[in-house]
Amino acid sequence: MNDTLRQSPSTASAKVAAVTLGFWIAKVAATTLGETGGDWVTMSLNLGYLVGTGIFAAIFVALVWLQVRAARFHPALYWATIVATTTLGTTMADFFDRSVGVGYPGGTAIIAALLAASLFAWHRVEGTVSIRSIDTPRAEWFYWVTILFSQTLGTALGDWTAGDDRGGMGLGYEHSALIFGGALAVIAALWFGTRLSRTALFWAAFVLTRPLGATLGDFLDKTHAQGGLELSRLWASIALLVFVVLCVVLFPQRAARADDAA
Repeated sequence: MNDTLRQSPSTASAKVAAVTLGFWIAKVAATTLGETGGDWVTMSLNLGYLVGTGIFAAIFVALVWLQVRAARFHPALYWATIVATTTLGTTMADFFDRSVGVGYPGGTAIIAALLAASLFAWHRVEGTVSIRSIDTPRAEWFYWVTILFSQTLGTALGDWTAGDDRGGMGLGYEHSALIFGGALAVIAALWFGTRLSRTALFWAAFVLTRPLGATLGDFLDKTHAQGGLELSRLWASIALLVFVVLCVVLFPQRAARADDAA
């Protein structure tokens, strides 16, 4: 991938969060919240995957519109939009996997194709998919659509490995979490020990944190018979939301800069 910086001379920072340890902790918590929150709306409230997707899609578009209109980086708005992508990603993945009836492998393939198309179009138009280049409204929309498909793919991957129905691998939530946690450890080793593209490693890590959060979320709210703790989806979501807010407040938040590694 081309990591060429395309910021205008007068722009020192992008309107997205810098990639730090605090970023990844908040990201995993937000993805777990997306799983429990999405399931609460579609399953606990019995609204279904299509209605749930419509609700979260409207919230997603509204928040991205606010992001694009903002003059600078706002941590609360940024993380609210991240949470919106995780909840919408959950309902979209469930809609493909279950309502459309293509199963977990089919849903994963469809969403992976959408993510690849988004990255290809972004790179074709902007010349880079680096987060350092997000300094125009068009680049911001590319960023957020790609984030959405990344979250959706992560959900599908988590369901595919953990589930024992719809073509799932049946590995369970604990084993799936260990697998994705191990994959993230490999990416971290590549980040610190090699000169591989930081942009490629960032997007790989971004995708893989989502199935880790998805399996953790399922572990919290699924029934004992399904291998979960059977906690209330609503209360689990509230607890996770509080944790995400604490992450945003306690961890230093700043916009990505031209001299950042990612």
